[in-house]
Amino acid sequence: MVWESRKWVILLASIWIQAFTGTNFDFSSYSSDLKSVLDITQLQLNYLSVASDMGKAFGWCSGISLMYFPLWVVMFMAAFMGLVGYGLQWLVIMRLITLPYFVVFFLCLIAGCSICWFNTICYVLCVKHFAANRSLALSLSISFNGVSAALYTLLANAINSSDDTLYLLLNAIVPVLISLLVLFPILHQPQPQPHSADTLQRDSLVFLCLNILAIVTGLYLLFLYSFSSNSATMARVILAGAIFLLVLLLFLPGIVYSREWSCLTFPTSFSLYNSRFNVIDPDDHDHDLHKELIGDEDNARNGNAQSIREKKCCFVNVLEREQITTLGEEHSIRLLMRRWDFWLYYIAYFCGGTIGLVYSNNLGQISQSLGHSSQTSSIVTLYSTFSFFGRLLAAAPDFLSGKIHFARTGWFAAALVPTPIAFILLAISGSETALHIGTSLIGLSSGFVFSAAVSITLELFGPNSVGVNHNILITNIPLGSCLYGLLAALIYDSNATMNPTKHTTTTWLREMSMCMGRQCYFQTFIWWGCISVIGLVSSFLLFMRTRKAYDNFEKIENRNRM
Repeated sequence: MVWESRKWVILLASIWIQAFTGTNFDFSSYSSDLKSVLDITQLQLNYLSVASDMGKAFGWCSGISLMYFPLWVVMFMAAFMGLVGYGLQWLVIMRLITLPYFVVFFLCLIAGCSICWFNTICYVLCVKHFAANRSLALSLSISFNGVSAALYTLLANAINSSDDTLYLLLNAIVPVLISLLVLFPILHQPQPQPHSADTLQRDSLVFLCLNILAIVTGLYLLFLYSFSSNSATMARVILAGAIFLLVLLLFLPGIVYSREWSCLTFPTSFSLYNSRFNVIDPDDHDHDLHKELIGDEDNARNGNAQSIREKKCCFVNVLEREQITTLGEEHSIRLLMRRWDFWLYYIAYFCGGTIGLVYSNNLGQISQSLGHSSQTSSIVTLYSTFSFFGRLLAAAPDFLSGKIHFARTGWFAAALVPTPIAFILLAISGSETALHIGTSLIGLSSGFVFSAAVSITLELFGPNSVGVNHNILITNIPLGSCLYGLLAALIYDSNATMNPTKHTTTTWLREMSMCMGRQCYFQTFIWWGCISVIGLVSSFLLFMRTRKAYDNFEKIENRNRM
């Protein structure tokens, strides 16, 4: 029982790390001030956001570092990178020091790297301590990364609501304080223990309660954070309520494990025992059956290939070539690079989730160009909060697995549908309502992608390699940030230098151009919408190729129940 309680403390530590280290979400809150202080163009500002995302290209280093250093050391390395990266930027934006542009670029890069390192630490904690419910632990932990913008907005408003530069100072200090707070439970991690059916039954109820409380937390922040700008006192009260909800997460497992709750019968329809989406633990009694299917994979491939050549068309041949037939098989980097499934997955993430992240990076200039600059913080928080709900929805496949048998890659494809719809809406209308609805849809979609992607990487390419393989996957983020951000910046700057008699008003501040009007991002939304359709198609092809692997896993579960 002691181990059971300690593993939930580890999950809470992971949740707190995620909740207070999603510092990339509030870039738009201070980007305009940074642009003014550095006296740069929109294109140069875009390069700074790209640098922040480029830090994720070095995320694989965190997986390698965990092989040689204790987890707490890697955590403080991440905190130190954030302290230096954001701290020096704050000194620049306060005009206390002067740094050349390329140095600020480097600071953004190491700050972005720190975020990725924190994420990897949380992935490892969840995978290690929740072997039977990895997907649920991951989606719950990752979801709280989406409330970072709301929490930082509350913190900033509680101190001084009129000072946007506070975000950089908070980004530098808060992750260090959180690392100190969670140090004790991480130093005293429990050793993983075999799990019984009763334990899994209780864990199912705990996760259900935790997700309900998480939804309450998200709704609380969504509806109340806007009042925090009225006064510092109101912001402090709302912040205290948010902290209370985060602390309450620690007490729920104890309530469920108490004698009163243990007497209750948990509905079997919500039981996650033998869930079809839980990758088989190597220590489980099902491992022999799992190995048997892995051993048969090569024969299945050869048989399928021969049948395809004889009976099927060229398109189906491409669709089924070297497809994954078994979940949980470990993939080395070399094998990963040869997988068609990985590249379809890469493109789907690149054209789906990443484009939503780039949209959030540009929210400051988008809202400014549409004449809603006073609501930038609110719109950023709206995106962040709906990203939180999207991340929570990533747990739906596990909760509904008893009723709906659908591959997680199919849920992934369905989650990408709102993105092109949102960009079409933003291109059609520049109203405040359209901006709010479009931002909400993109946040919801990208949040689901960010959370579900970790579980999909784990299921398709192996749990033991997830720390490295997933960081290889998210190298698409800096690439997409560069390409999509460059496209947006070029269109923005071209409209800013147009004749003022056209549909765009131009204001020049020394060498910095400011674009006002719908035309600033109209073409960008059209392009982004078309790109997101490519991601949707790629995700559908991934679902078609991996559906067999999920069906095979379902057969294993059915045989175990007989």
